Amino acid sequence: MSTTALDEQAPPAVGAPAAPVRPRRPGRKRLGPGRPVPYGWAIGPLLLLALWAAGSGLGLVDARSLPAPWTIAGTAGDLIDNGKLQSHLATSAQRALLGLLFGVAAGLVLALVSGLSRLGEAVIDGPVQIKRAIPSLALIPLLILWFGIGETMKVVTIALGVFVPVYIHTHNGLRTIDNRYAELAETVRLGRLAFVRHVVLPGALPGFLLGMRFAVTAAWLALVVVEQVNATSGIGYMMELARTYGQTDVIIVGLVVYGLLGLVSDALVRLVERRTLTWRRTLAG
Repeated sequence: MSTTALDEQAPPAVGAPAAPVRPRRPGRKRLGPGRPVPYGWAIGPLLLLALWAAGSGLGLVDARSLPAPWTIAGTAGDLIDNGKLQSHLATSAQRALLGLLFGVAAGLVLALVSGLSRLGEAVIDGPVQIKRAIPSLALIPLLILWFGIGETMKVVTIALGVFVPVYIHTHNGLRTIDNRYAELAETVRLGRLAFVRHVVLPGALPGFLLGMRFAVTAAWLALVVVEQVNATSGIGYMMELARTYGQTDVIIVGLVVYGLLGLVSDALVRLVERRTLTWRRTLAG
């Protein structure tokens, strides 16, 4: 090995000034996913729409099985003009929001009790894991016997699908908080409530928001099913009625509405996540 190479690898002498940090070479890309793509959340759906339109225009897709996008747009326009789509959408949104509200509240409270207390975890975690293994939709026959076929059954079904992901991820966020923060809180003599407020809740927030992303998706998935159980309004009822009359275009409109609702709700949660977790230095940031 040459003397120059040895000099480059040798540590600096004691008392010698530290070598300057070499600036990053211009043109060299940083490791990681890179800068956020403007409106990147819309690129995938737009590509699917383009493939759908191309397949319909070239005759590769049977119009009886999957109508063209312009046919679906015309059907959606007709449903909007006669007010049916808005009416069904308002009913569906009310059911989903109520189920989401009750499910998130239940999951958050149970996660806090279980995450902050070993006794609470022993009592709560086992039943929640059992519920996790049982799909909420499999409970519909039992919920019908308990609550009937009205709105209560539908909201309860949605809430049962929502609270599990909120509980799982919030509980995991609580249990993975760095123990050094607890030691620091003891050093500065923080009380129990101050410790929960300044250490526990901020530390569990990333897990809670991740659980919320799964929860909003679970809410719309449960809504699709419960609205087809003796409902008289809602997007699911509109789709079930269209199936009876063989209106494929109306069914596709309902599916598109569900997909857009899921996409928008997930984007809102991710926006809240970016705004509230600015203190984290991650590859995504």
